[in-house]
Amino acid sequence: MKATLRGIRRSVGTAKARKAPALAEHVKAMVAASPNSLRGKRDRALVLLGFAGAFRRSELVALDVADIEEVELGLRIIIRRSKTDQEGMGSVIAVMRGTVACPVRALREWLIAAEITAGALFRPINKANRVRNARLTSRSVANVIKEMAERIGLDADTFSGHSLRSGFLTSAASTGASIFKMMDVSRHRSIETLRGYVRDSEIFKDHAGAGLL
Repeated sequence: MKATLRGIRRSVGTAKARKAPALAEHVKAMVAASPNSLRGKRDRALVLLGFAGAFRRSELVALDVADIEEVELGLRIIIRRSKTDQEGMGSVIAVMRGTVACPVRALREWLIAAEITAGALFRPINKANRVRNARLTSRSVANVIKEMAERIGLDADTFSGHSLRSGFLTSAASTGASIFKMMDVSRHRSIETLRGYVRDSEIFKDHAGAGLL
């Protein structure tokens, strides 16, 4: 059977492998397994905020303290520039508080522990366990996600910096969230792009072949 499947793949080709989404259950497990160290606090805040805001990693590391406003229901976050906003018009998104894993609480804990009151939100930590006065890189976001995925027994190679964004969208689609409300968070300009996440989450739902065999 394996040889047959390999033959089929050779004859029809294979699609480019996509990185795995970090789904809500993955993110909650990652956060629960994260150590209560300075770096652990940063990584928890990074992953929870990145997921809850469906951030691109470049947007996440570009955030400053001044871009964040805590309100009753969660956070109002200003995204000053993004992949689809090259003119720098900016946009504001809402990040909801969580019950099991709260991005608002995690971010507050990180900022207090790191004594950050202005400037870059997410920063490197040196070997002496001191927070550097620099901005975390986009590559570092991917490394954090991979490390946290591996810690809970997932294959780190299947995750990337995009996994938080795709994980939010896939998780939201699976709960039946409105595609327009998803766009409010993700800032996609094309419904067709988002429709792919909905299809992926519902690929077996009401399947035409259910019960045929």
